[in-house]
Amino acid sequence: MINIAESALALLKKSEAEARKLLKKESGPVSVAASSVHKLGEALVMIGQGTERRFLLVVADYPQVLPAGFEGELHRLSDGAALVGELSAANAAALRRHFPWTAPSSLHDCRTTIGCGDRLGLAGRGQLASIRKFKVKPVLAQQSKRELSMTNRSFQDVVDAACFSVFEADWREGWGADGDHLKTIADLEPALAAGMPMVTLDLSDQIVAAAAAWEDGEVSERFGDCDPAEQERIRSEYENQVFVVGESEVAVDGATARRCAVMYGAALDFAVKVFQYLKSKRGSDFDLELSFDETGVETVPAHHLFIARELRKRGVELASLAPCFPGEFQKGVDYRGNLAEFERQLRLHVRIAHAYGDYKLSIHSGSDKFSVFPIIGRETGGRFHLKTAGTSWLVAAGVIAAHEPALYREMHRCALENFGRMKQFYHITADPARIPALEAVADAALPELLELPEERQLMHISYGPILQGELGGRFFAVMHRFSKEYDAALERWFDRHLSLLGVGKRQCK
Repeated sequence: MINIAESALALLKKSEAEARKLLKKESGPVSVAASSVHKLGEALVMIGQGTERRFLLVVADYPQVLPAGFEGELHRLSDGAALVGELSAANAAALRRHFPWTAPSSLHDCRTTIGCGDRLGLAGRGQLASIRKFKVKPVLAQQSKRELSMTNRSFQDVVDAACFSVFEADWREGWGADGDHLKTIADLEPALAAGMPMVTLDLSDQIVAAAAAWEDGEVSERFGDCDPAEQERIRSEYENQVFVVGESEVAVDGATARRCAVMYGAALDFAVKVFQYLKSKRGSDFDLELSFDETGVETVPAHHLFIARELRKRGVELASLAPCFPGEFQKGVDYRGNLAEFERQLRLHVRIAHAYGDYKLSIHSGSDKFSVFPIIGRETGGRFHLKTAGTSWLVAAGVIAAHEPALYREMHRCALENFGRMKQFYHITADPARIPALEAVADAALPELLELPEERQLMHISYGPILQGELGGRFFAVMHRFSKEYDAALERWFDRHLSLLGVGKRQCK
């Protein structure tokens, strides 16, 4: 049998003629990361990278011992046989079948998790390079239905891209996949079909958010429409009660109890239906997160306590819950708000979560919120889930700015042209008029431009139009050329996130 490390690398360092014969689509040298070389029976499976693409490579001494399930072109060589295939859905499925650790799994019992997000399908290696240094588990495949529509991808595409990254990095410590911000049971089905064990249920369409601003009389009138037995239960269990949660107390008066029943009653009923649906599909092997962060209404501790107690009463088991915190978690920039008030409320949210199910608090739009990271790490004791997505896209934009300034300028122009349309999908307050005209910015200064909050938010929300058509094709070609630079930049950026969050270091394996 050929030697695993030496022969795999030697195969990819053959003469130029032999390499071009084997890899017809490659015009230059190819390489393979040693971490991606894995033995499978009498064959070796690995991921190679050429000048224009990444590909799957399966090699063996004899064609008949090549493992089943992989698709690609079969080549007979003087010293064996090789199968060269695309990073396709069929080959990802074969990897998961032969190497079960490349499939996503529930992270319900993991103390600290981070949703990495990868709108490009290119970020897994750099993210994992950072994550393997810390005591944290990654949710590598995290995408919302909105993001999929803007990138023309499917949940299966997202899972498959993460699968290949996990295989290439030889990450065997578990990883998650999250169908993010789904609103209906129909939305859940393609995520579950793709093998995603985590579902983030966005309840913003089920919550009567307007009731947060109603006068007490209007709330009482709507509360009167509830079943009389339910009205009596709410009064007896909540009205003018003080609940002890850890070392804190949360008071609920009658007006708050009625308001919570009106605001959240339908949403909690729907959460029960989704929980039961997930159990019917996956047994106990799933992670359910409830999201309140896009309601536009702050989830004050008394409301969180009502939600938590009602979910527990109804038998719903959560992996995590995302409140709408005080202040603003806008996309691509640091936290905007009163840090002392955020810390005070976070402390109460943590104690409520611990008292009523011991689920993790989830912080959405967590990219680049550096000022609150130490507070989150300290107050949660490391038991949290942080969601990022846009940060990996912005790091990619930074790589383009540093290495292909002309392309970055075109991306910027595209973003400006589409700003009005894209702003309706995201909560940001960027004013493009504050961004310096690019004609006045030297190429060498473009990476610094991307540090400005206005530019970051402009680029953050504009990935959809940028990644389409000819501009998108050029973007991906450049990103392939500078993949090592992207990996290194991502590693540094995630190191900064995880260090400020106080996530413990571990010895690299």
